[in-house]
Formats: sequence, C-alpha cells, structure tokens
Amino acid sequence: MHVTHLSLADFRSYARVEVPLHPGVTAFVGPNGQGKTNLVEAVGYLATLASHRVSSDAPLVRMGADRAVIRAAVTQGERSQLIELELNPGKANRARINRSSQVRPRDVLGIVRTVLFAPEDLALVKGDPGERRRFLDELVTARSPRMAGVRSDYERVLKQRNTLLKSAAMARRHGGRGMDLSTLDVWDQHLARVGAELLAQRIDLIAAMQPLADKAYEALAPGGGPVALEYRSSSAGGGVGAHGRDELYAQLIGALAEVRKQEIERGVTLVGPHRDELVLKLGQLPAKGYASHGESWSYALALRLASYELLRAEGNEPVLVLDDVFAELDTRRRERLAELVAPGEQVLVTAAVDDDVPGVLAGARFTVADGEVERV
Repeated sequence: MHVTHLSLADFRSYARVEVPLHPGVTAFVGPNGQGKTNLVEAVGYLATLASHRVSSDAPLVRMGADRAVIRAAVTQGERSQLIELELNPGKANRARINRSSQVRPRDVLGIVRTVLFAPEDLALVKGDPGERRRFLDELVTARSPRMAGVRSDYERVLKQRNTLLKSAAMARRHGGRGMDLSTLDVWDQHLARVGAELLAQRIDLIAAMQPLADKAYEALAPGGGPVALEYRSSSAGGGVGAHGRDELYAQLIGALAEVRKQEIERGVTLVGPHRDELVLKLGQLPAKGYASHGESWSYALALRLASYELLRAEGNEPVLVLDDVFAELDTRRRERLAELVAPGEQVLVTAAVDDDVPGVLAGARFTVADGEVERV
C-alpha cells in the first residue's frame, strides 16, 4: 500500500499544496519550521484520525481558516481509493471515500496504515503510562479498525460513570443525603463489556509484539537485550489475570465491586483499561528509570519496527514515516535503522539537511521552504 498523491487545504502552514508521491523512499528536506512535518503529519492523520504532535484538531487548521482538508489518493495492489477528511474544530469532522456521499471519519481507518518514527517516541519509554496505552490502542485499531468504535464506546461509558461517581462524592462531602446509585450497576456492566474487548485486544497484541520487539532491539543494539513487554492490569491486581473475553468481563465486574466504596469517596473510576500499564523491561529491570538515553532510543525504535513487521505480516504493508528522527540518533543507530526500513514499500523521511538522510535511503527528494514544496 502506498500514497500516490497528497493534497492539503488550510492544513497547518499550507493554504494549499499538492504533492505527488511514489513507492520507495521520499525525503522532504528543509530548515526547521518550514512545514516538512506538516506533510507527514497529514498522512499520519489519515491512518489514525489523530496527530502525533497535538491532542486536538484546532492547531491543525491554518490560522484564519475555519476548516482544513486532507485529501489523498491511495493504491493497494490494483485498487485505488481517494480519501478526503475535513477537519472542523468544535464541530463534527467529515469524511468521503471516492467522492461518494459522506461517511463517518472512522470509516476511513484501515485504508491508510502508517508506522511513524518521531522524536516524540522517546516518551514511549520515558513518559507516563498514558503514552504507552495510546501506543497500544492505536496499533490495536490499525490491526482492527472496528476497535475505533470500541475505544469510543469505552471513553463514553467511562465519562458517564465518572460523572455519576463525582456527583455522589460531592453530595457526601457537602453532607447531603446519599444519591441513588442503582444505575451504577448498569454502568459497571457497560464498562466491563467494552473494557473486556479492549483488554483482550491489548493482551493479544502484546503476545504478538513480544518476539518482534526483541528481534528489532537485537538488530539495533546487538547484545543489549533481551526486552520484555509486560501488561499490568488494574483489574487483576497488577498481573494480566484472565485472557478470554468472558473471563475478562467477570474480572472487571469483580474488581469494580471491590473498589466501589473508594470510587464513591474519590469520585472517579479506579480500575479498567484506562488505568492499566505496559511495563517495558530491558533485561530484568524496567526500562523507565534504568535504561540509558541510547538504550531508551533503541527501545522506542524497536517498538516501532515491531509494529511495522506485525502490520506487514498481516497484510496491507504500512507507510513508514520517519519524522526528523535521524538527527536524534548516533551514527550507529542511524545506519542500522536506515538499513532496516529501506526495503519498505513506501518510506517518507523529513530532515533539516541532506546529510541527515542516510545514503541507503536514496530516492525522491523535495525541498520545503517558505510554504513551497519543490521536487529536486
């Protein structure tokens, strides 16, 4: 699978830009702040409906504009599709496929798949648990686009349940009569049902990722491993606990019952996938807090490479995006990473100068400066 054309209107710094693309390596080169990352960010948005740089859509719309449009032509085998996304901050986004009638934005998920390497990836190892949960859930959705709906349902149920708990907690603090919490049992069931589905997918993903991550780390840092991915569930007292969906449902229901008193006192849901953690181990120790800067970089890169190999093995090879990542690496890691990604069907690279692009990644070159994207 590869993108053959990218068109942006009022996206980030671009009033309008048209970029023809081809299989193989394409590098966007230019000084920082000129819009290189904006181009690959748009490709990534098509794959995840989110930016790897910001948490909301508002910064993606050019200043002074009401909306932004991302349009891309995508080819997989003999099939070509045109995807259009209209970003409307504060309102519902819109989507079209092949210029047909409007579809839900999440209906485009799965048409474009990307694996993105970026300086922000260091947070996968050194950052908060939320970074690792996001990594898992985006990859879960890339494997199975229907999971976008499950994640949305979970967030909705969690919000409703937290609202009920918060109201109960406030009533108690102000000496009022206890609220009727009979509906809490219903919300427990909803949370456990969708939570079990999300948990099952995460556990299955980690099992598939483990050998690939270990292999990728060995390729990047020979003799430096092994690495281990350990899922810690808030509903199982730290371990994984159950694996089947029915078992996971029962596990969540039981855990919610155990902490109900504390939840009502604190006004927040204390167990569930939103509280779980992916622990990354290097040898016998957690990478966070123990791994060196170089080891942390190798670990983050290994997770991305494992993601790529997993998606590739399951069909519809993803576009590899390397956003200004080579400037962050020492020479050894730079060359090893370049050799590993070079065979990809489509590789998009951004760099401040030509020398930041390893020689093995020879291919098309575009210069990016003053809002203009020009083929060299």
